[in-house]
Amino acid sequence: MNPSNRQTTRRLLGLAVAAVTCPLQAEALAQAPQERALPTVEVVGTMPVPGTELPRDQIPSNVQTADDVQLRRAQSLNLPDFMSSQLPGVSVNEIQGNPFQLDVNYRGFTASPLLGTPQGLSVYQDGVRINEPFGDVVNWDLIPKAAISSITLLPGSNPLFGLNTLGGALSLQTKRGDTHPGTELELQAGSFGRVGTELTHGRKLGEDGHLFLALGGLNEHGWRDDSPSRVRQLFAKVGQDRGRLSWDLSFTHGDNTLVGNGLLPESMLLQDRRQVYTRPDRTENRMSMLTLNASYQVSELQTLSMTAYTRRSRYATLNGDLNNAFAPPEVEASALENRTHTRQQGEGVALQSTLSAGIHRFTFGASVDRARTHFMQTEAGGFLDATRAVVPQEEAEVDALLAGKSRTASLYVHDLVMLRPDLQLSLSGRYNDTRVTTRDEGRAQLGLPTQLDSEGRYRKFNPAAGLTWQATPQLTAYGGWSQGNRAPSPIELGCSDPLNPCLLPNAMQSDPPLKQVVSQTFETGLRGTLAPGLRWNASVFRTVNKDDLLFVSSGLSRGYFSNFGRTLRQGVELGLGQKGERLDWSLSYSYLRARYDSPACLVSESNSSAETSPACTGEGEIAVRRGDRLPGLPAHQLKLNVDWRVTPAWSVGAQYRAYSRQNVRGNENGAQVPDGIAFNGSGHLGGYALLDLTTNWKLGPHFELFAKVANVFNRRYASAGQLGRNGFDASGALALPAAWVNEQFVAPGAPRGVWVGVRMQLGA
Repeated sequence: MNPSNRQTTRRLLGLAVAAVTCPLQAEALAQAPQERALPTVEVVGTMPVPGTELPRDQIPSNVQTADDVQLRRAQSLNLPDFMSSQLPGVSVNEIQGNPFQLDVNYRGFTASPLLGTPQGLSVYQDGVRINEPFGDVVNWDLIPKAAISSITLLPGSNPLFGLNTLGGALSLQTKRGDTHPGTELELQAGSFGRVGTELTHGRKLGEDGHLFLALGGLNEHGWRDDSPSRVRQLFAKVGQDRGRLSWDLSFTHGDNTLVGNGLLPESMLLQDRRQVYTRPDRTENRMSMLTLNASYQVSELQTLSMTAYTRRSRYATLNGDLNNAFAPPEVEASALENRTHTRQQGEGVALQSTLSAGIHRFTFGASVDRARTHFMQTEAGGFLDATRAVVPQEEAEVDALLAGKSRTASLYVHDLVMLRPDLQLSLSGRYNDTRVTTRDEGRAQLGLPTQLDSEGRYRKFNPAAGLTWQATPQLTAYGGWSQGNRAPSPIELGCSDPLNPCLLPNAMQSDPPLKQVVSQTFETGLRGTLAPGLRWNASVFRTVNKDDLLFVSSGLSRGYFSNFGRTLRQGVELGLGQKGERLDWSLSYSYLRARYDSPACLVSESNSSAETSPACTGEGEIAVRRGDRLPGLPAHQLKLNVDWRVTPAWSVGAQYRAYSRQNVRGNENGAQVPDGIAFNGSGHLGGYALLDLTTNWKLGPHFELFAKVANVFNRRYASAGQLGRNGFDASGALALPAAWVNEQFVAPGAPRGVWVGVRMQLGA
């Protein structure tokens, strides 16, 4: 280990030890002999296939959990909104400008709906990995919020969760009719023209069956100009627990239209925060998924489980963009209308056996997943009207037409060894064999000048090991090491040539081979209780990515995928919280140092340091040094959540979160220096803090009123940014190409919003 790395690790360990020693000493001094109630044992799902759970204190990582009660109490719009306010270490970037299209960051890794964002988190719903096969993206709008029963965030490069688990895995479980009975209708309305409704119904079927239904809908016109959204979600589950056999069959469907008009130059932001750069930027997502989960108890010592699914989806985008190649006076060719159409179908099955034998608890599993994708992109020239909307003047021409296939076969094993009643050893490993194929149908059928045929095979065995020690009933220590990998997706293989950058989302060119990403995580920490209901935790972590896949930008939307070398994420997580009869509260602090661990040359023409380094002489290149920070990730996070039950019928809550400054994309080397003429923008975003307030009032056994005020102090902030070339003046008028300037674009955060609603129990 490098001496500087050892020194940094010692500092992080010192912080964690110091944070927990004082509270433990205080507890020892204050402790007096008294009768204590038996502690509640919290169990956590630790496998993709549902049904395999372990006590939280036997998991060698800082696992986080939440349930539907907390989700309702926070009155969050969707899952990313909830995670950003409630889960320590989680932040969001609003790059797309739509509340359903957020980048979710955890420990420096991202799950995003946007192609071009390096993906590093796996997301599972009822045992099905819902990262899309075409680019590993996650469409948060297709997750039915009303059906979520529990949320588990497992950190680290956990190999048991398969591909894309570089920094963590998010596992979602949905509701059942026997655990969530009754019929409930929820109506909500308020700021930004938002009107939402949810209808749920749960019941038992006979002696051993259950049924659950959830419908969700939302319409809003958005707080920025021309930014409407429409969300429709459906979920249904039916199942049975008969003797040793349990099964459930669920159906998830989404049909959504989202408009997110993206980043805005700071000069235009000062004039009017609501305006947009160019438009439209519309995404249409339509998906249906059928999932079967079953388990059979062979004996008291062995259980067999399975998950099988089939998934069909259609995605379409419409993007109005400024034509960087137009020349005056050809204003009628100043814009481009880019459309994409993606059709995907996938299916998979996983089989698993859990067996207890002496001090061992073995889990063996195997899975196969495959997906097929058909993709088309078209382009039509046009001009911008007075509202900067693209008016096409030409017939659309096909730029890319291709088919992609991916298939992953995996074998995995986990062994929990009870070395002593208070000491457990966890050993696991997973072997992944992935094939990715891209076929250029445009060249074969339409004679396009593209070269997109490719085929790659990626094989990797990823191990993990960890120890947990219950030193006392009030204190647990743990430590572990894990490894994960991610294979390039068809979009990355088809967009990896720096000489032919892609227009995202989604034009593709020739494809030099890419390596798979391999991540290794070390984590150690302490957790425990100080008093009844008062829990604390402290952990340090370090993750190294080798051959990291990054999208190298060569403009606001153009770029290519490339293996980078090494990146490093390390940090500290501290937490303290208590649940009482009338007051629940939690306080958390996270420190993250996410940096490049290898030197490189990246393209960023709008950075003032471009083409100034003797080490990077290419057009528009900047020199990134080892130690430079990864963009879009605040180093410090502080979160405070309070819920106070003033009376049995009335409660109020507060959610406070604060983030430190961050570098914007394009300023990966941190060397941007604005001169006010050729280069504008500091290259970073200032820190910000937000406060939300909520309240609930039960009017009776069947009616409940609730309200939320978001961004109470109406803070003006930006959660993401990028250096780029601005083709408009401050008022939004198109400038001649010679007058275009390098400027900082930002993702402005939403202003204060107020929503009120009513929840009605319609049946027992």
